[in-house]
Amino acid sequence: MTRKAGINKTRKAVAKRFKVTGSGKVLRRRQGKRHILQKKSSKRKRHLGKPALVDETQVWSIKQNLPFA
Repeated sequence: MTRKAGINKTRKAVAKRFKVTGSGKVLRRRQGKRHILQKKSSKRKRHLGKPALVDETQVWSIKQNLPFA
């Protein structure tokens, strides 16, 4: 997912899925809130709507694709 040196373009697919906070942490959406919601409890659906932090091992690769974030 990395780009060649000297080319600073934002990967728009990554920009739509992730957000970088002011302190440099990367946020993502949780999976499981698209369909088959009837069997899930209200509490579970509510917590699925809240953003989660990206694992430390993936932060570097995501930030490489968001050079201006």
